[in-house]
Amino acid sequence: MATTTRAERVSGAFVKIADTLVADYDVLDLLHTLVEESVGLLDVAAAGLVLADPSGELQVLASTSEESQLVEVLQLRAGEGPCVECYATGNPVTVEDIQVLDRWPQFKAAALSQGFRSVHAVPMRIHGRTIGAMGLFGSAPGSLTAEDSAIGQALADVATISLMHERTIREAVLVNEQLQRALNSRILIEQAKGVIAHTAGVDMNEAFSLLRNHARAHNEGLHETASRIVDRSLTL
Repeated sequence: MATTTRAERVSGAFVKIADTLVADYDVLDLLHTLVEESVGLLDVAAAGLVLADPSGELQVLASTSEESQLVEVLQLRAGEGPCVECYATGNPVTVEDIQVLDRWPQFKAAALSQGFRSVHAVPMRIHGRTIGAMGLFGSAPGSLTAEDSAIGQALADVATISLMHERTIREAVLVNEQLQRALNSRILIEQAKGVIAHTAGVDMNEAFSLLRNHARAHNEGLHETASRIVDRSLTL
């Protein structure tokens, strides 16, 4: 079996993110590619991503597992945690051992309950503007190596640039429209995941994989496929 070097895998991740930049590209697909590639390349167990909506409120847009999604959601409800601080400051935030964390009690309880022991939050930023943050969760105490931290930030930077690329987003109002559409789609996708999980007898992670694979195989957007599943015109 052919093996690849880490440099080749990193290069492949950037290519995969760049490949999402097609006409009418799917914002959610881009963001899910970012978190999935980050987990695949870095020494982390899961990842979740939050972006600011048009009113400036953070919303969970992508995650690699139900566990990381839950932690991100509870963090935002509490209004405190590494991703919240990362977004507010525009700087990375590292918690080497969540067990001994002496602040953010609600985040601490949520993260530990889902099996996470460390977290590294990476800002989604460009030209001094921070639009969100990506949380990289570890199942054991410790911090990312300098190399992993740099790769994680580079992936986030590329995705942020992609979101704001002049070919599709030329003004700030269009950025907000893109994010609002993604937020609306997220609600529909969660509903579709529930339908698939029930009808196919799979967990929510597998349900999303089935949804995404079908959308890609049939050259559809996630929103379109999810809509057909929810109205029962499509069964997976």
